[in-house]
Amino acid sequence: MKIINHTYNIHGKMINRHIISQIDKAAKIFPVIAILGPRQVGKTTLAKEFIRTIDKPSVYLDLERPADYMRLDEPELFFAGNRDSCIVIDEIQNKPEIFGLMRSQIDQDRVPLRFIILGSASITLLQQSSQSLAGRIAYIELNPFNLEEIGYPKNLERHHFLGGFPMAWLAESEEYSKLWLDNFIETYIMRDLPQLGLNVFPATLRRLWEMLAWQNGGLLNLSSISKSIGLTYNTIHRYLDFMENAYLVRRLYAYSVNTKKRLVKAPKLYLRDTGVLHRLLRLADYDQLLGYPGLGASWEAFVINQVYSLKQPDQELYFYRTHHGAEADLLITRGIQPIACLEIKFSGAPSVPKGFLNCIEDLGTERNFIISPLAEDHLVKHNIRICSLSGFLKEYLPSL
Repeated sequence: MKIINHTYNIHGKMINRHIISQIDKAAKIFPVIAILGPRQVGKTTLAKEFIRTIDKPSVYLDLERPADYMRLDEPELFFAGNRDSCIVIDEIQNKPEIFGLMRSQIDQDRVPLRFIILGSASITLLQQSSQSLAGRIAYIELNPFNLEEIGYPKNLERHHFLGGFPMAWLAESEEYSKLWLDNFIETYIMRDLPQLGLNVFPATLRRLWEMLAWQNGGLLNLSSISKSIGLTYNTIHRYLDFMENAYLVRRLYAYSVNTKKRLVKAPKLYLRDTGVLHRLLRLADYDQLLGYPGLGASWEAFVINQVYSLKQPDQELYFYRTHHGAEADLLITRGIQPIACLEIKFSGAPSVPKGFLNCIEDLGTERNFIISPLAEDHLVKHNIRICSLSGFLKEYLPSL
């Protein structure tokens, strides 16, 4: 297998994608690789670059193109005719009924890399594939560009404000980036979420998304949202599930294992791209962001999204908060074992909060970090280090 040198190229700008090593490993073992993520995150570009490097023929189908969709009108014949090829199926959620047939094809000739499936995610896609392809499929999540991919720390401010969607990041000007993000939001409201099964009046969906942006970084309060929008709690909960399955928001859950403390148990809510967050909040530029009361929550979302993108597969992320004041913005565990607590501060000279010290005492973590944009790296206690986000991602996260 050849080495992929570059996997995203727009206007001559080339970006190496972090997850390519995961795809390489999975391609040696699994008959099916599923690359999942939001629309416009680069799944198609990554898959097309990858199949150029493999030692077998390949065929690519985009199920949003009528001609490609019709090629699977007789899927058994199509699969039989391409038995020795790697078949790439883009936007597979448009034809979920083929999962069962894929399983039978694999079981007749179980070799690695029979299929690569790409999807913007949906409840149907995840349920169908997990039921039909259990033990045969590797799930790989593609996130917007992270700091490792774009080069840290020189691009930190721009990345924080505009987010990491390829077309927003690689646009020729900030004006074009914001225009692209506005259209991304509108397209999701008018087309993409309805195609995934969320049939909601567009004005209601926009209002919900904006309210989630205002709640970014806080404890999720669905009752407040349901009262504001005039829909039932269960309806709002269902809408939120769809948006989470479409990789637009994430719920960060509270850690509650092996502790007798009285804990805050409601999840926290974050938007998964800060460029989208800032457009929903109608922030015009980075200077406005710096004066925005929710700057700390925006920075917290940015840091958490970066850690999610670069963490090891066996690491899990939570937050920790007790009713007595112990708190960590982010807790990294391996299995159920806490390994590091993170306090996330938008400050050039962050201090060590008492609640963070109490959290470390509760959980017994040996390595703990206070993350700020550009802080000088130094220990403040034997088990607490203040460092920049770039330094944490590059030097410390890989060793946890």
